Amino acid sequence: MRKYLLSFLFSISVFSLYAQELTVDAEVENPSKVINNGFVELNVEGGTPPYTYKWSSQSTPLDSPRSEGLVEGVPYSVTVTDAAGNSVTKEYTVPAQAITEHFNGTFAPIVESMGSVLFWDPFSALGIYDPVVYADLKRVPAPRWSATVDAKFVLKEWLIAEGAQVKEGDAIAVVAMDGEDATAYANANGTLSYLVPEGGVIYNSENKEHIIEQGAQYLAAIKYDEPIALLHPNGDPQTKDIPFIVVWLVFGALFFTLRMGFINIRGFKHSLNLARGKYDDPDAPGQVTHFQALATAVSGTVGLGNIAGVAVAVSLGGAGATFWMIIAGLLGMSSKFVECTLGVKYRFINSEGRVFGGPMNYLRYGLERRNMNGLGKVLAVFFAILAIGASFGGGNMFQANQSFVILAGQFPILEGNGFIFGLIVAVVVGIVIIGGISSIAKVTEKIVPFMAAVYVLGALTVIGVNIENIGPAFSAIIDGAFSPSALKGGVIGVLIVGFQRAAFSNEAGVGSAAIAHSAAKTNNPPSEGFVSLLEPFIDTVVVCTLTALVLIFTGMHEVEGIGGVELTSSAFGSVISWFPYVLATAVFLFAFSTMISWSYYGMRAWTYLFGKSRRTELVYKSFFLVFVVIGASVSLGAVLDFSDMMILAMSFPNIIGLYIMSGEVKNDLNEYLRKLKDGELFHKPEKKKVKKAS
Repeated sequence: MRKYLLSFLFSISVFSLYAQELTVDAEVENPSKVINNGFVELNVEGGTPPYTYKWSSQSTPLDSPRSEGLVEGVPYSVTVTDAAGNSVTKEYTVPAQAITEHFNGTFAPIVESMGSVLFWDPFSALGIYDPVVYADLKRVPAPRWSATVDAKFVLKEWLIAEGAQVKEGDAIAVVAMDGEDATAYANANGTLSYLVPEGGVIYNSENKEHIIEQGAQYLAAIKYDEPIALLHPNGDPQTKDIPFIVVWLVFGALFFTLRMGFINIRGFKHSLNLARGKYDDPDAPGQVTHFQALATAVSGTVGLGNIAGVAVAVSLGGAGATFWMIIAGLLGMSSKFVECTLGVKYRFINSEGRVFGGPMNYLRYGLERRNMNGLGKVLAVFFAILAIGASFGGGNMFQANQSFVILAGQFPILEGNGFIFGLIVAVVVGIVIIGGISSIAKVTEKIVPFMAAVYVLGALTVIGVNIENIGPAFSAIIDGAFSPSALKGGVIGVLIVGFQRAAFSNEAGVGSAAIAHSAAKTNNPPSEGFVSLLEPFIDTVVVCTLTALVLIFTGMHEVEGIGGVELTSSAFGSVISWFPYVLATAVFLFAFSTMISWSYYGMRAWTYLFGKSRRTELVYKSFFLVFVVIGASVSLGAVLDFSDMMILAMSFPNIIGLYIMSGEVKNDLNEYLRKLKDGELFHKPEKKKVKKAS
């Protein structure tokens, strides 16, 4: 009997151990050839339910056994933990099938590696500050409120006394929405604080201040006993980093602003006179006028960043990000002045009159003059390689891809016809770029003013219709810039968002514009530096700010769940119902002009590496046109991100050279200003007005 009892007890213990062991089976699926749509679904048995799932994908919740939107060909890990603390870690990879999925999966780790450098946060790495976002309170919105609702919300009755401890789910107030009662519930544990008195109006859609004011919909705040770190759905803490690339660009812009004696401000009037052609010397060396060079360079920067990028900035950083975008744009004017002055100074003009210039030239030959020949060659080659990659990707495929997506969204006939769309665009782009910089300049000098005028006119119309919102809008911008909520990352978070979007948009310090400006007709390099400082002003201070004001004036900066071009389009559409169609067309023109400008940038980098012959140029142009078709035909995900990052990476070799040669530019500037003062510069004679005989 004892023998049987021991056997029975042993069997029970073995069964218990087996029952506690976690077993994880997974369904790994790639449902289609569309990239980034793989999924892994787990089936967990054993242990003690409920289970938590800690995925490496930050968008997957802790309670979800299914992770979606995964990149094919990239490994993802998950740790399954039961209620007793037992855990199992597994790793899964969704198999790539289509060629686009293989490309995307190959480039995703490269993009992550580049991002770890470009967006590395030196301040948190040194322990200067904690990048984790903490919240000390949570605000309670009016029930049934949304940014697009047309209703009046009145706090009818408080159900819990102010200062009382509440738990998540407690009924705290009764709110009347256009006479219909609804209950507001606590959304966190903590101490209750009133934001609206009993009988007071919480939100009224007819009150313009409420529409613009960030957070007008909240009736109460619940203060946590201890600050709580905000988390991603998978449990990782949210962070507000200070990316190294933004620090690199902004610090450079600030340095050049001080080094050149605030040339961005004191040189503004003269830059306008130059752009107007007041000092255009027809006999000066070069291929294009000051205005044509400006139009070509502006066409390379004014684009999706001004429409989609600004919407991202305002939705992430709130209205206050607008203020810091403007500051970054003003500082970036000085970076453009330095790089474009050097672009003209170190250009090479061959016997046919064709110009070869840009950072490749001034990095190599400018540093060679300082006995830094080795460093100059390395920086020039590094820059050229990055510029070629950037021209094929961020300056080409990304533009073709996004313009097709946007146009197909407004014109359904285009759906599924990306290849045909790409062929048509490639033919049109080819007609322009085969003619070289003169042909490109003639097109951009017409397209840029037109598309800018259409967009600015539309923005001013929206602002004009809502002109009574101007006071609340600017209050929201200033308040948001200097006293934002913790949810926006505080002042540092808002500042970084604003600076980041401005830097990505105007490319000041990247060096790309110096390639276009080096072709300008001038005998005085600083003259083109003056013209170029208008670019960040047009791109960021004017166009980006107008986009932000449209979003703020219409209250769309409070809308959640949509972003980018869609958010900007909705803001315009809320005032001008048909304007999204115009906006889609404008976006295409922005993308088209960016492509033809970047074709020139890439070609000059290509000829620097492979020779300055017509055949070499034709090879590059052929490759460029093929990439137009590819970009419009397929979604390349990480490939496009990688190419876009190369544009930012161009600033590393470029700004190193600008620092070293800034003293030289300062001396050239002083000499130029002396000539201007003494009247030694070529000046077009004023047209005399002929008086009619009476």
